[in-house]
Amino acid sequence: MLTLFKLLLPALMPSWRFFKSVDPSPRVEFRMLAGSSGPPTDWQEFRPRPQRLSPLAVAGRMLWNARWNESLFLVSCAERLTLAPTEHSRQEILRRIAADLQRALPPGALLPCLQFRLVFLDRGEDGRLVKAVTYQSEPQIMAGAAAKAAQAARAAA
Repeated sequence: MLTLFKLLLPALMPSWRFFKSVDPSPRVEFRMLAGSSGPPTDWQEFRPRPQRLSPLAVAGRMLWNARWNESLFLVSCAERLTLAPTEHSRQEILRRIAADLQRALPPGALLPCLQFRLVFLDRGEDGRLVKAVTYQSEPQIMAGAAAKAAQAARAAA
């Protein structure tokens, strides 16, 4: 039994020395625009982490957390976009932000254009947080958002 435990222990408690260094991961921020040259809204963090979680929520997340898995995929895309930009990574991030916004916001609140940027937060020498923008996309028309905004404007008129 002790031998079995010795074999399972490395799998249950991995060695963090596996990584050469642990660097901060990029955060994704977005803003909506009325047009490609229109006035933008303020930058907002995409899927910010909750400040607190109940023990029940933590236990539930250990069993099922599809949203967090998708957020990890977005971090992976953001890291690839920072190191070696690809159209696939850019499109995946845009697509997921647009889908979340279309689910969460009422049709009248959606603006037709979407832009995102990648930022790194780090502590400066004086201890203050320093935000560095490493990538900023061009404004992109959200699929379906322009049609929904026009439809909402017609309904309001």
